[in-house]
Amino acid sequence: MSDSALSSLSGRTVLVTGATAGIGYETARQLAERGATVLLHGRTAEDSRAAADALVATAGVDANRLCTYAADFARLEEVEALAHRITVEHPHLAALVNNAGMAAPERHTVTADGNEIAFQVNFLAHYLLTCLLEAALTSDPGGRVVNVSSSLHRTASIQWADPNRARRYSRLAAYAQSQLALTVFAADPRVTAVSVHPGVCDTALLPLYAPAGVSPAEGATHVVRLCDPAVEIVNGAYYERDERVDPAPAAREDRTVRRLNKLADLLVGRAD
Repeated sequence: MSDSALSSLSGRTVLVTGATAGIGYETARQLAERGATVLLHGRTAEDSRAAADALVATAGVDANRLCTYAADFARLEEVEALAHRITVEHPHLAALVNNAGMAAPERHTVTADGNEIAFQVNFLAHYLLTCLLEAALTSDPGGRVVNVSSSLHRTASIQWADPNRARRYSRLAAYAQSQLALTVFAADPRVTAVSVHPGVCDTALLPLYAPAGVSPAEGATHVVRLCDPAVEIVNGAYYERDERVDPAPAAREDRTVRRLNKLADLLVGRAD
C-alpha cells in the first residue's frame, strides 16, 4: 500500500511510547498528520511537552491532536500510573506503538525493580503497559499493538535462568535479548499485535547497527502503515520495513510465548 493510499486516522487514538525523539517522534508526527489523536509518551513531562511544542511549531501539527504523558520505564510504578491515567482519559485506543528503547549500557545496570535496565525499558515496561491497557485496546474492534523491534532479535537468546544476565553480561547480547522478547510478545493472544524492524535508522541506537542509516521519518512510515486499520495484520506477524517475513523461530513457538509471559509476570510483579 502506498503512502498516499493510507486511510484517514481521524477519530482514532494512538499511544506512542518514546515519542520525544527519533522514530517515535516521526511516528507521532505522521499519525497526527493523518488525523489521529496522538498520546505522546516521554520519560519526563518536560520531554513530552517539548516534543509536542516542536510538532506544532515545526511540523504544523494541530495541537488539539496531541496529548502528553510521562513515565520513566526504568520505574515500573510509573508505568502503572501511566496506564491508569490513559485508561481513565482514553478508554478506547485504536493502537499502541511500543517504541521506547535504549541501548544496553557498557556496564551491567539493574533498575530499582531489580531488572537489567535494557530488558526492563525495552520489553518488561511495554509488556506491563500492554497488559494494563488490554481493555482499552480491545474495547472497539480493530485495536492493535505495534512493537518496534529489531532485526538483531535473530542473534539473541533469552537466558531463562538468568534473564538479567548477572552472570555473563554483554551489552549487545542484553539489547538483542530485549528485542527478541518484544518480538515473541507480539504473538500473545490477548491483543492483536505485530512487530516491525523499521530499518537501520539514524537515531541514538545507530551505533549498534551500522555507520549510517536512513532518516527516522523513513523508518516511521513502516510503523505508521501497521497502525492503519486498512492494513490487515495477523497476530504475531513480523515485518522488516514493509515486508512480512518470518521472525526468529522462537517467536513462532507457543511454548516460548507462554514461558515468556510467565517470566515477565514474575519480573513485573503480576505473578499469582
